[in-house]
Amino acid sequence: MQASPFPTIHVISDSIGETARAVAQAAAAQFGVHNPKIEVLGKVTSFEQVKQYLLEHSAYHADTLHDGRLLVFYTLVHGALRDEVSAFIKSQGNIFGVDLLTNAIDAISEISGLVPGSSPGALRVTDINYFHRVEALEFTIEHDDGRNPQDLTKADIVILGVSRTSKTPLSIYLAQLGYHVANIPLDAQTTPPSELEEIEKTRLFGLMSSPDILADIRTRRVGTARMVAKNYADLEYIYTDLERSHELMRRLGCYIIRTDKRAVEETAQEILKQYLRHHAPPSEANLLTVTY
Repeated sequence: MQASPFPTIHVISDSIGETARAVAQAAAAQFGVHNPKIEVLGKVTSFEQVKQYLLEHSAYHADTLHDGRLLVFYTLVHGALRDEVSAFIKSQGNIFGVDLLTNAIDAISEISGLVPGSSPGALRVTDINYFHRVEALEFTIEHDDGRNPQDLTKADIVILGVSRTSKTPLSIYLAQLGYHVANIPLDAQTTPPSELEEIEKTRLFGLMSSPDILADIRTRRVGTARMVAKNYADLEYIYTDLERSHELMRRLGCYIIRTDKRAVEETAQEILKQYLRHHAPPSEANLLTVTY
């Protein structure tokens, strides 16, 4: 019997899902798959969120090779929520759930028909992947804050935003996952690089935040030098800054993400969720070094 293609792994977490993601990657590595497709539903607060997610994805995948079956790894700290999710999954004949107290490798084998190897520590990546990530990080640093715009078409992901919308920390985070990232600052005094017009819109991501939050961050940023850069933290100036930036993002076809009170990891997850709908991850992306 021919083995089925490797399944998408759905991660459900009341945090950001990094633990379940690492376990999913470790299990996938036993089948020689070091870059499994992983979709994350994070920051879960209710059973209804999970139920809706599972039913929607089950319907979406109904005509796939896996016949609508879903593979779900979940890490839910709250006992009542975990029990509800566990009971619902067991009531569905097409959902294979792993609460990380069960054997993740057995679940993949059951849904896919693949036979696991016996390689403890199979997710320990080779040196070549380490150098790929270093290369991605170097590229990202060289293309931080609008530098070297002539290379924008070489980037996996291009991030746009006004000052203090977390462009740089977000770029560095994504680079550590193996993505080549460039970020472009937007302001009223600077003309955006013409190379932006050449970028696929599926690679363009615009960051937006509320004027009040930006004003507070910028005020603290300039400190005693506020009189020198008085417009920088002025609320009216910020409104104008955001309006012009939003207009440009819409014209370019950017996917726009709000960063208000949002962790860098959460914003990165949203970017990757959209990016991976259109592009395969680079071969070095999302690799973790795990020994188990």
